[in-house]
Amino acid sequence: MESDDGKSSSLSSLFSYSNLVHAVSGATGSVIAISVFYPLDTVRTRLQVDDHRHAKNTFLVLKEILKEEGLPGLYRGWLSMASTMFISSYVYFYTYASFQYCQHSLLGHGSKDKQSPTMLFDLLFAFLAGVVNVLVTTPLWVVNTRLKLQGANLHTAHFNKKHGAFKSPRKHYNGIIDCILKIISAEGVGKLWGGTVPSILLATNPAIQFMIYEALKRYFKRYMDVTELSGLMYFILGAVAKTAATVITYPLQVIQSRLRAGFAKEENTQSLKQNILHLIRTRGVGSLYKGLEAKLLQTVLTAALMFAIYEKIAAFIFKIMGLQ
Repeated sequence: MESDDGKSSSLSSLFSYSNLVHAVSGATGSVIAISVFYPLDTVRTRLQVDDHRHAKNTFLVLKEILKEEGLPGLYRGWLSMASTMFISSYVYFYTYASFQYCQHSLLGHGSKDKQSPTMLFDLLFAFLAGVVNVLVTTPLWVVNTRLKLQGANLHTAHFNKKHGAFKSPRKHYNGIIDCILKIISAEGVGKLWGGTVPSILLATNPAIQFMIYEALKRYFKRYMDVTELSGLMYFILGAVAKTAATVITYPLQVIQSRLRAGFAKEENTQSLKQNILHLIRTRGVGSLYKGLEAKLLQTVLTAALMFAIYEKIAAFIFKIMGLQ
């Protein structure tokens, strides 16, 4: 009887208020952070997808887009990005918090002497949470990429022609739902999961990021003998962790963006390995790191701000609810 109660308690804890707080805090922090640095994400996407746009200094590309398309060009697709980011981050943080709960259950509940979390556990659970997130939210990211590029002044001429990818007129999408329906109609349901293979491999990005971040956070809490770090400290730790993860996984991000954009039929029919070799053969090795400066600037600042907001929101809610 006690065993059944224990199982019931474990299950209810898995769907706990604590996990919900982590999910909402992470999703809120992600939306605020991506909104603040959104123009940098616009530059990154353009450089990854637009073959003939020169990889200039990030701020020169920002100025270029601003001149050609005006301020709206820098925020093209923002609503879709914010919506997608909230859902994606919610799924990720909830799943990651659930895995952490399972880990704590296995290591022992309630004891201050229980085994500390390890970097291996952080890496494994962050990767698994990333895989779940990819499978659930990839269609939203495909739609987001399409909306961000819709109406953009691309420097690769044939991407701007009415008869581009798949030899069909480029669609005009009226929002997220309309985009999903038109992709299904013109390209098939499978296209909504375009770039899934590199996306699953890219689950290593947040996995590496969280592993480094959690390890640094534990170290500095012990070193400074505090239970809560400052917002600036969380910002710095988030920036360091994201920089390492981004540099390691960036070539996969380039392939992912190109597959989601759906411009080149040849690339959409190739394997991940063939895509990488094709890009090297046609555009050079440097194409695998095109836009890295913009990506680092955008993603590092975004991740750093997200972690700072996430930690502070979660700590505040737990404090006022008497859970910390």
